[in-house]
Amino acid sequence: MSALVLLSLVMVLGILTRSGRPLPGLPRFAVAALHRTTSLTAVAFVALHIITLSLDPYAQLHLVDTVVPFLGSFKPMWQGLGTVAVDLVVLLVGSSLLRHRLGLRAWRLLHWTAYLFWPLTILHAFGNGTDGHSAWMLAVLGTCLAGVGTAVGWRLVSDRFAPQAAPVPVSAPHGLAGLR
Repeated sequence: MSALVLLSLVMVLGILTRSGRPLPGLPRFAVAALHRTTSLTAVAFVALHIITLSLDPYAQLHLVDTVVPFLGSFKPMWQGLGTVAVDLVVLLVGSSLLRHRLGLRAWRLLHWTAYLFWPLTILHAFGNGTDGHSAWMLAVLGTCLAGVGTAVGWRLVSDRFAPQAAPVPVSAPHGLAGLR
């Protein structure tokens, strides 16, 4: 559950970072740094989730189940969604580490997979978790859905109604006005 909450926070921060506007009290670079730090923390919690499940005899999670989806013996459909999510998080982390080599356009394209990754984590938590249908877990899932949904809605609405900056003509420096 901690990983799910952190991943939801990562989504919200990523959406806010991409909007290009600062949060109240935080400059843009701080939001980006918080997004990056929260992402790494969430990945650590996902790794801890996988490691502890691989040691749990009830879960019967094998190494191959963490890479190849839908092979697991315990709720294979829901576990497979988690495996696809893990594969996508590896893609997200790897592309972020190689961002300077990939270029901004390719990195952004790969980063759009977060919008597929996150719903898979929600579905995995709901269907595979032993507490997936309990009242407290449904409240956590609802809060995560509301948070990310609000951020996506804000981003769509604020982009639509944001004033477009008109291009500002640039004049030549005073001493160089005659050179062309």
